[in-house]
Amino acid sequence: MNVTKESVTNTEVTLTIAMDADDEEPFLNRSYRRVASRVRIPGFRPGKAPRSVIENHMGREALVHEALEFMIPESLDQVLKDEEIQAFMEPRLEVLGMEPVSYKAVVPLEPVVDLGDFQGIRLDRELVEVTEDQVSEVMENLRSEAAPWEPVERPLSYGDLVSMNVKGIIEEEEVINDQGIDFIPQEDNNLPFPGFSAQLEGMLEGDSKLFTLNVPDDYPQENYAGKECQFNVEILSLKEKNLAELDDEFAKGVREGFESLAALTEHVRQRLSDEGEANETRRLEQSSLEELKKLAKIEASELVYQRELDLMYEERERSLQNQRMNMELYLSYVGQTEEELREQMKPQAEDRLNTMLILRKLADVEEIEIEDEDVEEEITSLISSTGGESDAAMRQALSTQNAKDSIRSTLINRKIMARLVDISQGKESSKTGQDSTEINPESGSEAETVEDSLPTEEASE
Repeated sequence: MNVTKESVTNTEVTLTIAMDADDEEPFLNRSYRRVASRVRIPGFRPGKAPRSVIENHMGREALVHEALEFMIPESLDQVLKDEEIQAFMEPRLEVLGMEPVSYKAVVPLEPVVDLGDFQGIRLDRELVEVTEDQVSEVMENLRSEAAPWEPVERPLSYGDLVSMNVKGIIEEEEVINDQGIDFIPQEDNNLPFPGFSAQLEGMLEGDSKLFTLNVPDDYPQENYAGKECQFNVEILSLKEKNLAELDDEFAKGVREGFESLAALTEHVRQRLSDEGEANETRRLEQSSLEELKKLAKIEASELVYQRELDLMYEERERSLQNQRMNMELYLSYVGQTEEELREQMKPQAEDRLNTMLILRKLADVEEIEIEDEDVEEEITSLISSTGGESDAAMRQALSTQNAKDSIRSTLINRKIMARLVDISQGKESSKTGQDSTEINPESGSEAETVEDSLPTEEASE
């Protein structure tokens, strides 16, 4: 093979590779065997026709085309090995000629990442304080969640549960026709249109009312935006929450039960504190990452960024498919071309890739690793958190290589972010054991809310 380096930069190498006859021959023999197995030549059994006969029948070019599938990647792998070039991702290939085969390969190299003076990042950790108003709000939410809905004979108020028939007409088109629908009017509820809840206030069971509302100018369905909607509402029933007293008996009925109202209150206060600390940790993670991104300098091949954009576009397609929508329909709905959508996604793709490269570099510099034992411990923890149902099936699902790779990626991201927060707080790393970078289960994921930790009996109507 004749190999020419057309250009070499910090981020990519461009190679021109010309095959000679001796290089091509082994690949053409493989191509011949593949073609011979599926081509019928009169007088020969399938796969038994000599190569010369196949070439005369189909032409040598057909064998060459068949061979390109494995000739180019295998020859390129050998060239990269011989030239001691480590590709960061799949090269971009272009066939230049067929007689003999020649092609160009643009090979992206490992991006160059300079983190700058990241050890100098400093952020203040804000003090988390739990107020009595916060505790009271949670207690009232728990009280409301536990309360049953009971019929009431009085004018409708915000927060009531109302069953009603609703019709809505826009320019003689019936756009809403809901019978026996349940609805909770709220002052800040703008559904179906702003002002709907306010129109219901004061109505009685059995009442009917006609009224008109303006559809907002920015309504998603443009054919309705800015027009008037005529409503006809009939109230079928009204219910309100029957709130229990906040006392020891109430506390005993909250999930596993608390011995007293004081014990429940203290639990709520501790959960609020834990949640506040978790939120503050996430704020520090995000802020320290943004500071790191400001300091970092990245050199990467444009092909690397193009591949990240392709991945994001494919992810969008899969997401749409899960919603039973294809990309063509989506583009028509948002009024964009594929090129316009890709251009819109480009900054996000660049930021995502840069973030990944920066964090990977930080993991390397700080010698952050995840051992197999860490992955197994996480699997065990995930299984135990499900409540013990279908443990065997879940362990089997989490024991695949793809699942383990995903778990490993999650764990190392947690550890990297924990180390970054420690850096922002001026904590030194032990490098060997990473004592200061213990995995925080709440880091990188939504922390359990106070109400989640204190579920009550299901509200009953």
